[in-house]
Amino acid sequence: MRVLVVEDEVRIVEILQEALSRSGFVVDTVRRCAEAREALSLTAYDAAILDLGLPDGDGLTLLADLQSNRNRVPVLVLTARDAVQDRVSGLDAGADDYLVKPFATVEVVARVKALLRRPGGALGVTLQAGNILFDTIGRDVCVGATGLLLPRREAAILEHLMRRLGRVVPKTVLEDRLYGFDDELESNAIPVHVHHLRRKLDTAGATVEIHTVRGVGYLLTERRD
Repeated sequence: MRVLVVEDEVRIVEILQEALSRSGFVVDTVRRCAEAREALSLTAYDAAILDLGLPDGDGLTLLADLQSNRNRVPVLVLTARDAVQDRVSGLDAGADDYLVKPFATVEVVARVKALLRRPGGALGVTLQAGNILFDTIGRDVCVGATGLLLPRREAAILEHLMRRLGRVVPKTVLEDRLYGFDDELESNAIPVHVHHLRRKLDTAGATVEIHTVRGVGYLLTERRD
């Protein structure tokens, strides 16, 4: 899952990036409204965290732009504006949630996940394919009754494949969802992650197969005995 953080205070950006990354999110960060508009126009984010007091404008204007452009990305406003009328203005402008600084990172992460669990959001509670169960909230993977510990990007690949069980997931989609603006992406990064994931699933006795669709991407299917 990919999140955009729109915030100009460097320390807050660092704190949010660390907490969200630790929870399995790919995080992009920008400082200005103009940069946020460009990022949102080019990338399909699962959620955005938005400060209102930005160097080149008010975040409320950005919210209004998203509404007029029918961009449905869920937005958590994270701001120092704590008056009741500020909260009302933010929610009326299109914010899905509103949190006042200072904040606890665990609450920010929990609120983002809550947005993604809403109908149409990116988080289902539990995914199943074959004998694999994936708790997308706790990021726990079980093959049968046995837990399977996966690195963040391998878990993300598995999640995307499980969400599209029986359908091809393009390699470019996985690259977009797993790597942020500042991440280095080598041409063989996704194939290497898929190779490791496939081997771990086979070793654990998973009743699914990851097929490589040459030149396109990957396909997860359930084994038929």
